Amino acid sequence: MSQYFDSEQIKAVYEKMSTNIEKLRSIDSSPLTLSDKIITGHMSYDSIKRYVSGKDYIFLNPDRVALQDVTGQMVILQFMQSGLKDVSLPTTVHCDHLIQARNSASADTKASLYENNEIYQFLESSCRKYGIGFWKPGAGIIHQVLLENYAFPGGLMIGTDSHTPNAGGLGMLAIGVGGIDASEVMAGFDWEILSPKRIGVHLTGELSGWCSAKDIILYLTSILTVSGGTNSIIEYFGPGTKSISCTGKATITNMGAELGATSSIFPFDESMIKYLKITNRKHLSDIAEQYSSLFCADSDIEKNPEKYFDKVIEINLSDLEPYVVGPHTPDLARPISQLAQDVSENDYIDNIAVALIGSCTNSSYEDMSRVSDVAKQAQTNGIISKTPLLVTPGSEQIRATIQRDGQLANLESIGATVLANACGPCIGQWNRPEAQDTKNTIITSFNRNFPGRNDGSRETMNFIASPEIVVALALSGKLSFNPLKDFLTDDNGNKFKLNPPKAIDIPENGFISPENLFIPPNSNPEIDVTVSAESKRLQLLEPFPSLNIDNYSNIAILAKVTGKCTTDHISPAGYWLRYRGHIDNISNNLLLGASNSFTDEIGTGINNLTKDVDKFAEIARSYKSNNISWLIIGDHNYGEGSSREHAAMTPRHLGCVAVIAKSFARIHETNLKKQGILALTFTNENDYDKIKQSDQITINDLDSFSENKNLVALITHPDNSSEEIILSHSYNTSQLEWFKQGSALNVLRSRIS
Repeated sequence: MSQYFDSEQIKAVYEKMSTNIEKLRSIDSSPLTLSDKIITGHMSYDSIKRYVSGKDYIFLNPDRVALQDVTGQMVILQFMQSGLKDVSLPTTVHCDHLIQARNSASADTKASLYENNEIYQFLESSCRKYGIGFWKPGAGIIHQVLLENYAFPGGLMIGTDSHTPNAGGLGMLAIGVGGIDASEVMAGFDWEILSPKRIGVHLTGELSGWCSAKDIILYLTSILTVSGGTNSIIEYFGPGTKSISCTGKATITNMGAELGATSSIFPFDESMIKYLKITNRKHLSDIAEQYSSLFCADSDIEKNPEKYFDKVIEINLSDLEPYVVGPHTPDLARPISQLAQDVSENDYIDNIAVALIGSCTNSSYEDMSRVSDVAKQAQTNGIISKTPLLVTPGSEQIRATIQRDGQLANLESIGATVLANACGPCIGQWNRPEAQDTKNTIITSFNRNFPGRNDGSRETMNFIASPEIVVALALSGKLSFNPLKDFLTDDNGNKFKLNPPKAIDIPENGFISPENLFIPPNSNPEIDVTVSAESKRLQLLEPFPSLNIDNYSNIAILAKVTGKCTTDHISPAGYWLRYRGHIDNISNNLLLGASNSFTDEIGTGINNLTKDVDKFAEIARSYKSNNISWLIIGDHNYGEGSSREHAAMTPRHLGCVAVIAKSFARIHETNLKKQGILALTFTNENDYDKIKQSDQITINDLDSFSENKNLVALITHPDNSSEEIILSHSYNTSQLEWFKQGSALNVLRSRIS
């Protein structure tokens, strides 16, 4: 396969889109949104029709697959089970998650190469064997590298990371998925997804002053919350879209994941043409311009959006104010003018312990240039950062370019430390022992801020803002500082006020492309990919057993979680990232961050066999060794956050047969289904309250389990009294087969054989 999409590949995608859309219009002449066009364009020709959003499942043919080094391990281990010699469509692996932030870029990258050598060797040899492109450690964060090299208007990409929609900033429909989804597509099979609803965000006006693209998505979190975008594509439209840079658009689509959205996307415009050209893809932009009508909604959509979108939100960019969200959830939002009051009223710690900028979300040339402008103002007035300031470039291309153009020097002049081109503190890969069990405040320009997310400490209050606001607050050292009206003071008592930052979005002298950090795809079946039986980091997979209905009688309750339970709570990152390729070792982190409704404790429960308090993983192993099936009871939006399929694989490995929740996050529900765990919801949410610590649950009617048919569960209490509850599900015919055969991987294996 070629390193990047060539002209003929792009033309083939666009010609198929044109043909498919023309066929749909012959059936139904209703106007099409942008996402309608891309979805239709990636259907098989014989499956084209209007589907009911939120009800019908659709089968699509993605253009590419993207894997990062943590989730990618399990994807490749699953793909190896297929027996295929190479992947069926362009795929890349990006080594960005395993580099831990400790001291500096060079030292941290060098340490990671030593500590994670076994993993990197496994990934590289697998890529060489199966024809997968391999981006080495230090090349950059997956989403930024994809934007720089692979994203293109009108394309469809799936990636094993929840922030894959970052590519929507370049007009690509990019969707985060679980690992088995990726393995199936890499093996040449269609990709199945629930037909998404459409949320239209109408942008008018223009950003100005301290406001940036980041503030648009932070403001939107206050409207939609962390679940308001579930099973929906957020489509931006209107004149305001043209005032936002391509990388600014990517910031917005990246953080659509925090709303639970399936994906987010912008229409094709001049900013995308400009970005494609500056990243050496003029040939691609030329082709895209020829097919530009495919990459925007039909004109009637913008005239009557309420008629064609399931929900429409109006945002006037001219009226927007910088926003700050947090702590502990991205939808606790307020304009910066209200932050000081919130600090006072909620007893937030005002002193900022650390400020962090960059990551895949906000490390573009424009972002770094705006913060550089703020830093230069401070330097000129003799002020340095009052708090440690850490900078994470999104890619080597960005890092090298901003070093050449002086932005890094300006940041370093106010005391900034530059970290590796990797995820680092954004995902818990931050060595910060001083923060453990100590209440403190940090502020970042990242995308996610669940408790423990950044440094492993639930005591850290983590706020999110734009990079320029983060740097301004770092200069003051106070969370309550408002750069729009407050003054900074130098060591001599002189006061000055920061001006709104100014910057260009792309470098005048072009980007510096990285060298020797990419191995192009070139499959070689003769390469031997080995996994030692003694390895602590990698473990070959064994098939999960097929359905045994007896396992659904008298099921024990391992945990009844209350409140927010993200995939970070179910399967934490940080320290545990080292075990992502070893299913048994990673299982020891099961539900470590979950809040137990029975005891109000975090990460522990009561073993009903021994009556001892223990970690959930140990209780699960006890039940499994005694042939006792168990399940998890979840609250609202169970499994929100990261796409990590380990949050479904590890419960399955330890004997989980079902998860019953008030509601699920999209990716996690799919992951549960694909791993053979029965994913059910309470038809009556109040039934959640009926379940007690020592209850047992029997799920009936599984011998006649079918689409659109509820299941009946019997709750048996310790006093032998019982009561029935009704449980709903969203399984279709193909997903029922996953359940019957024990996992989607088992189905994939049988289809190939």
